[in-house]
Amino acid sequence: MVKRIFNLIHREIRGLHEAAYLLGMFALLSQVLALVRDRLLAHFFGAGAVLDTYYAAFRIPDIIFVAIASIVSVYVLIPFLAEKSGISKQAEKEFVSTIFSAFFLIMVTVSALAFIFAPQLLKLFFPGLVESGNFTDLILLTRVLLLQPIFLGISNLFASITQVHRKFILYALSPVLYNVGIIIGIIFLYPTFGFVGLGMGVVLGAILHVGIQLPFIVGSGFLPKPTIFIRFGEVKRVIFLSLPRTLALSAHQISLLFLVSFASVMAVGSIAVFNFSFNLQSVPLTIIGVSYSVAAFPTLAKMFSNGERVQFLEQVLVAAKHIIFWSFPAIVLFIVLRAQIVRVILGSGEFDWADTRLTAAALALFAVSIAAQGLIFLFVRGYYAAGNTKKPLILNLISATLVVVFSLILIKVFNANDMVRYFFESLLRVENIEGTSVLMLPLGYSIAVLLNAIAFWVMFQKDFKSFSKSLSRTFFQSLSAAIIMGFVVHTFLDVFDELFDINTFWGIFSQGLFAGIVGIATGVMMLVLLQNREIGEVWKSLHSKFWQADAIAPEQEEL
Repeated sequence: MVKRIFNLIHREIRGLHEAAYLLGMFALLSQVLALVRDRLLAHFFGAGAVLDTYYAAFRIPDIIFVAIASIVSVYVLIPFLAEKSGISKQAEKEFVSTIFSAFFLIMVTVSALAFIFAPQLLKLFFPGLVESGNFTDLILLTRVLLLQPIFLGISNLFASITQVHRKFILYALSPVLYNVGIIIGIIFLYPTFGFVGLGMGVVLGAILHVGIQLPFIVGSGFLPKPTIFIRFGEVKRVIFLSLPRTLALSAHQISLLFLVSFASVMAVGSIAVFNFSFNLQSVPLTIIGVSYSVAAFPTLAKMFSNGERVQFLEQVLVAAKHIIFWSFPAIVLFIVLRAQIVRVILGSGEFDWADTRLTAAALALFAVSIAAQGLIFLFVRGYYAAGNTKKPLILNLISATLVVVFSLILIKVFNANDMVRYFFESLLRVENIEGTSVLMLPLGYSIAVLLNAIAFWVMFQKDFKSFSKSLSRTFFQSLSAAIIMGFVVHTFLDVFDELFDINTFWGIFSQGLFAGIVGIATGVMMLVLLQNREIGEVWKSLHSKFWQADAIAPEQEEL
């Protein structure tokens, strides 16, 4: 039994759909645990001051992580590791040790500075929380969370090695264990240590994130050996390549920092509402967009390096079609079933009906951009595989700026114009609820992301080959089926409203579940009638029983 589990974890996965579905399965498991995590947080604290403090504490560590850990990002290191492995295994090991030593030195230095100046930084970014009774806790929790980017950065380095060797399951298990650590912190550590306990849970999750990869890293001989004799020429090459991606990711995190900062001066609980809704929309995004882009990247990089331009574009098109195919139904379901989703996942304890309605409205606004976000992930990795990091940087910098600008403008218009406020509150059914201005944050975010996706679409076609015609069939078929599915789901919500007591957990769960099942069945039938190719490919991949395929176990020298 142990051997079978070991072989499963260390399996080498080669096919795009197989890798994507396996990654998607583990992503689903991770997201389920993330939902359990958020439900526990909502249950114990509600959308209030405590969670505002908790989520605000992540912002500085997250910026440090994306700014520095991008040096050891899988998308940066994989080409270098592939290059070194072509020379010798020893060259690959020496490269890993050099990059680890440089990363560790930089990360520890920056984290130490952030630790010292945390009070000043937090006063600057979260003025709305300074006068709250939790500002001291905010400082303490931020300082504890500064350990997280160190461990996650090391895990990123290890993930580059595991992905080069196509050990996708090891990579996919890491976020699962990360959420396990956070849940342990909420249930067991918070009652004993308070705010610090929540932070300890996050750090524990980060340790587990890196720990699951250690056996393979050690067994394969790739455990980094810290050295003071750093090959700065190698580090310079990596930093030069990673800099555009670092700036792009940092810009995105800074834009989120601004949005959370805006939320800090709104009604109490606005930060929590923003983060809850953002996390919920991340579930389909991670399962669909991230899974396909991650699975496709190694193959895309190899095809482009081998000069296989036609095959490269075909791989991008296949991934794009399936992202669209899965995303449109997810968007519609999340919009129509938003109240049921939020109430079932978060609605208990201190998380009341007003919190539910406000978070559901924010979720609907975020959900609009799910397909766009997934395609952006794919196009960015397509550019990275082609060795072009400048265009993703420029487009993402513009997008990050637009997120902040649009959100700020929308907040001002929303607060100054009663007609605009009434329109959005009526449309999203949040009348007579305090703090509705927070809805302008996800709206501004989605508008900017949609424009970014259009820009990527146009630029990618210009740089490679036009593919709009190839994607149009999938686009319209999936959109049409999703719209009809949404109409059916909405209709059957009213039907099941008469059958179930929606004032209870099981009542609202049953209402949403059965309405969703009827709607999904209708959508599938529509796709079959339209002779949709993607649904056939999905069935073929699932019917192949890829999870039962022979595992490619490590060689003896790797053990």
